[in-house]
Amino acid sequence: MFNFPTILTLGRIGLIPVFIIVFYLPVQWAHFATALIFGLASLTDWVDGYLARRLNQTSAFGAFLDPVADKLMVAVALVLLVQGDPSPWLAIPAAVIICREIAVSALREWMAEIGERAQVAVSNLGKYKTTAQMIALFLLLYREPVGAFPTSSVGLVLLYTAAVLTLWSMFVYMQAAWPVLTENNKVEDSKEANR
Repeated sequence: MFNFPTILTLGRIGLIPVFIIVFYLPVQWAHFATALIFGLASLTDWVDGYLARRLNQTSAFGAFLDPVADKLMVAVALVLLVQGDPSPWLAIPAAVIICREIAVSALREWMAEIGERAQVAVSNLGKYKTTAQMIALFLLLYREPVGAFPTSSVGLVLLYTAAVLTLWSMFVYMQAAWPVLTENNKVEDSKEANR
């Protein structure tokens, strides 16, 4: 259960309190350090999945933990960014992304309960959304322009792109699940199982 890829995933979760503390440090290099921590966490997200497949060290625990670690880091980053810059322009895409994650997670859990989990499997669209989201958050955390490159502006554009892809992927998941969601007998069976 505690193989190397899973330890990397646990390390990503362990970085969250460090990430929060560094974000609030009253020093000039705090923005650089928080972006670096987030970038490191994003990199380990790719590395642990790659290693799990390459070394044939996949596990049920790792498969559960990996998306949880991603969602926790992203949600914390969004909350910190909105707290640091409480404007509707940042709050709206942040709320869209967090609400979508809650809705899709609930949908997947319910579909798994009735044995239809494969209907809402992760798609390539979700991967594009994740990539745009990670780059956006990295740039927004870094904040400072790099030469003529407007880091925050590009980060905000990418965050809106991620929010649109988030809604689109949620629509795809809902569309895939809709036939099951509208079957009365399975809903009733699910309710009976939960009683």
